[in-house]
Amino acid sequence: MSLVLYNTLKRAKEPFTPLRPDHVGMYVCGPTVYDLAHIGNARPVIVFDVLYRLLKRRYPRVTYVRNITDVDDKINAAAKANNEPIAALTKRTTDQFHADIAALNALPPDVEPRATEHIGEMIALIQILIERNHAYVAGRRRGLHVLFSVESDPAYGKLSNRSRDEMIAGARVEVAPYKKDPADFVLWKPSSPDLPGWDSPWGRGRPGWHIECSAMSKKHLGQTIDIHGGGVDLVFPHHENEVAQSECAHGQTFARYWVHNGFLTVNGEKMSKSLGNFITIRDALKLAPGEVIRAFMLGTHYRQPIDWTEEALKRARARLDRWYRALARATPAAPGAGEIEHNWEREFLLALDDDLNTPHALSVLDEQASCVLGAGSADATRFAATLRANAYLLGLLTKDAGQWFRQGAANDGLGESEIERLIAERNDARQRKDFAEADRIRKQLSDQGVVLEDKAGATTWRRTG
Repeated sequence: MSLVLYNTLKRAKEPFTPLRPDHVGMYVCGPTVYDLAHIGNARPVIVFDVLYRLLKRRYPRVTYVRNITDVDDKINAAAKANNEPIAALTKRTTDQFHADIAALNALPPDVEPRATEHIGEMIALIQILIERNHAYVAGRRRGLHVLFSVESDPAYGKLSNRSRDEMIAGARVEVAPYKKDPADFVLWKPSSPDLPGWDSPWGRGRPGWHIECSAMSKKHLGQTIDIHGGGVDLVFPHHENEVAQSECAHGQTFARYWVHNGFLTVNGEKMSKSLGNFITIRDALKLAPGEVIRAFMLGTHYRQPIDWTEEALKRARARLDRWYRALARATPAAPGAGEIEHNWEREFLLALDDDLNTPHALSVLDEQASCVLGAGSADATRFAATLRANAYLLGLLTKDAGQWFRQGAANDGLGESEIERLIAERNDARQRKDFAEADRIRKQLSDQGVVLEDKAGATTWRRTG
């Protein structure tokens, strides 16, 4: 079995072969930290987390780099609107991002570079581009700009496969008198006293967006990286510009495999604050646990568009409930542990090796859960260990069954302590033979989505979602 990935650059699936057989380097574009991350941001986090887990299973060493963009005009505008220091805004929103994606069971990257900590590397890269006649300094009344000369790169446009007119329109370029060509893009721009800025050969200023990832990926993964990932919306202009500036500076391939996930819509419409359908990860976690959101995302192939609906969330939760009921039949095992049934492992991995075909992988887990639910107790324990180990590669089934059925979304009405109190009152009523009161409490809990089960003199409970 070998991993095959769809390479955006080649527009085809290709067998994955790393530059070094014992070490894979993967760079994924992270968030710009000016506000809460939305559910569209959650998709690449989940997709590349699965790829990271799969690569770690296959290779002795994997270095996963996901950056934080903490210098950007959106950040400046948000800090001004909030009347708070930029550093306070970026720290708060970075902390919120970390908390939100941890709730989605995403493993942390090996390296999480911040743009503001790599200004020196950006300046050095810009200087190389100027020396090689791929960038130029342009004067402006308020200071100096440094721009990349698109005309200097004959291969510009190879990643997005767009015509020149399409690229200019798609980039929504600023038509400015200091540009030699409308398609040229900013590498460095001047900063006024009220904006973040660093000293440079071109005066006090700050970097353009595109140069950040080229500098950070070079610092932590070298001039050529194995995999560069992100959302399909980044193919142009961001990733196209990364390719141009990196390859013109170093004269060698920047990224060998380009992997992009598809768009996310909400009830069939593009997510937009103006439409009122803008959903943050934090809001989504009020509707369902992170593992449900994760299962929902993985139910569609990563390159295909996905539509966010509450009905789809309910289906994902029902699927996970069934898997956890299967686990409840078995002796508890640690996440990822257990004896692997060879055929199940092979079919499961074949699905993931086929360009991360997670919908097929989930169907294999459905099959495994059915076997657990239909097996005798000894086989159920063995099969459940396989189910859990495979699911763990997707970041699923990370809890024990009791914990799963006790948890709810963040906005569930009753907390665990309140549920336990009502169960104790019901048990007291049953001992007093006040069955009307006991039935009333059971119904009260049922109306709140809590199901009681009386077994062997004890009462257990679970949420129905």
